[in-house]
Amino acid sequence: MQVMILAAGRGERMRPLTDSTPKPLLKAAGKSLIVHTIEQLVCAGLTDLVINHAYLGEQIEMALGDGSQFGATIRYSPEGKNGLETAGGIIHALPMMKDAPFLVVNGDIATDFPFATLKNQPVDFAHLVLVPNPAHHEKGDFHIDSQQYLSMTGTQRFTFSGIGLYSPEFFKTAPKNSTKLAPLLRDAMRENRITGELFEGFWMDIGTPERLQSFEAFLRN
Repeated sequence: MQVMILAAGRGERMRPLTDSTPKPLLKAAGKSLIVHTIEQLVCAGLTDLVINHAYLGEQIEMALGDGSQFGATIRYSPEGKNGLETAGGIIHALPMMKDAPFLVVNGDIATDFPFATLKNQPVDFAHLVLVPNPAHHEKGDFHIDSQQYLSMTGTQRFTFSGIGLYSPEFFKTAPKNSTKLAPLLRDAMRENRITGELFEGFWMDIGTPERLQSFEAFLRN
């Protein structure tokens, strides 16, 4: 199974740290966020990686190279200086992907999610990993029903982790420009084409300097 790591975000909430360094290359315990993720993927047997990038993206290519230092193969999908939003970035990279479901992982999360469990996961349009709502996102994103279908309704919502399996078919009718992912997901949810699962292990969205420090402390303990 191929994996795409999303690394094109500007990281505005991380400024000034991201004024000269792309967010995925910010370090915790001496290792960049994206390297923590790459090593987890390789340990799970997922070594065919595509990484998109935009602002300061050349630094990502210089730091990670062809992936051989991690036991992986890395190819890059540059999006220019401003990026293409999440769905737009995935669509831009589709020519590099095989005609099979692929895993997409945000480049700025930290987790011990067992990625290998997704290798045999059935997927229609998409299958998303949800997590309990963190303090900074108390209302959550999606409801999951007893049959694993996701929706915007329901009294209990969970937060999208930034980990998901996608079928190439899901993006075939989407516009090939700067496109957000959430509206595409919501439309497909109305047709019961999106499933999900709840993961209750370690997960963090490293979106602010304070959360980066928290992740650093977690690794040091």
